[in-house]
Amino acid sequence: MKNLFSLEGKTALVTGAAYGIGFAMAEAISKAGAKVAFCCRSEEHLNKAVEDYAQNGVDAKGYICDVTDEIQVAAMVNDIERDLGVIDILVNNAGIIKRVPMTQMPAGEFRQVIDIDLVAPFIVSKAVIPQMIKKGGGKIINVCSMMSELGRETVSAYAAAKGGLKMLTRNIAAEYGEYNIQCNGIGPGYIATPQTAPLRQPGSAFNEFLMAKTPANRWGNPEDLMGPVIFLASGASDFVNGHVLYVDGGILASIGKQPK
Repeated sequence: MKNLFSLEGKTALVTGAAYGIGFAMAEAISKAGAKVAFCCRSEEHLNKAVEDYAQNGVDAKGYICDVTDEIQVAAMVNDIERDLGVIDILVNNAGIIKRVPMTQMPAGEFRQVIDIDLVAPFIVSKAVIPQMIKKGGGKIINVCSMMSELGRETVSAYAAAKGGLKMLTRNIAAEYGEYNIQCNGIGPGYIATPQTAPLRQPGSAFNEFLMAKTPANRWGNPEDLMGPVIFLASGASDFVNGHVLYVDGGILASIGKQPK
């Protein structure tokens, strides 16, 4: 049973994994036995992440890459193959959110979110799929969101991107499943990360709203994503394809608590 979830002998790339949920997923994949590469856009973040991984007992190799740039992505994938081996597991985690009312959001900012959250997973997946086919299979995990299913005020670009990412996930599964490539998504709920810090202020109206909506009655932690990502990266999920696994404390299953 342990072998079913083992990632020994595998090479993984986790994009945008300098901190937060990407960091936690990369740590989990490493501790399950895989060699881990991660990327971010700045040398400052990369150097800090390497230190943080080392403090957590993780040997992760970092690369500077703009994942919206096809040339940079192709070069990074070649470097990873040279340094660590062919990529068996890809986690498309890099992403941004801009909380701006739709009518106040410049089109350029909307495109920026789409470019990073949706186009980049297309670019990186496209770069690794050919070698996965040659090797006989692989795992692609796209970090989706509850906003792949729901809308909410001020996140029109993010919801559009994550909804598109859900469909890209399904399409990769449909197009490349015959090559033993499984492409699934993880849909985190509200996770306590630097991105969500503004929403987690004690006594804030949003925090109270979220607790009333979440059956688990708490924010998620990055560590809550460790088990799900190992499942989707391992042989345990070999017949799971085109699925989005929501890790949300039950929010999508619930209409919310009745006011007292």
